[in-house]
Amino acid sequence: MPAWGEALVAVVCLVGIAGTVLPVLPGDWLVGGAVLVWAVVERSAVSWAVAAAVVLVLLAGHVLTVLLPGRRMRQAGIPTFVLVLGGIVGIVGFFVVPVVGLPLGFVLGVFVAELIRLRERGPAWTSTVEAMKGTGLAVLISFAAAVIATSLWATAAMTT
Repeated sequence: MPAWGEALVAVVCLVGIAGTVLPVLPGDWLVGGAVLVWAVVERSAVSWAVAAAVVLVLLAGHVLTVLLPGRRMRQAGIPTFVLVLGGIVGIVGFFVVPVVGLPLGFVLGVFVAELIRLRERGPAWTSTVEAMKGTGLAVLISFAAAVIATSLWATAAMTT
């Protein structure tokens, strides 16, 4: 692959890494797609092995993103419907206040749902904080998977 092609893959991977933190972009999809395009162009055993490793890392990241925060929130006693309501309000918030509306809407939705369910401000806020910690953990896992995947590609691109 020409140098400009690898530079383009690197830019898409960096945008993908940013997309794991910013809810506007499909971060891990961008990283995986860029590496798969690189593997198709390179057509070598190394490029296909790296692409397979990247896909496995990103899939593991997806699985961990669902399992670990979900378990943490269940242990904190937060029902699934509260998280769903928070997600719905977050999506609406995203369109009302671009970018920052998603996390603000999520927090507001979880807090209001827990306030209605628990009827006390203190426990409702405690549940909201636990939901935010779980969401932060999910973002961190997704970010780490994208960074590891990009590092695998960058190492292979520099050595081949």
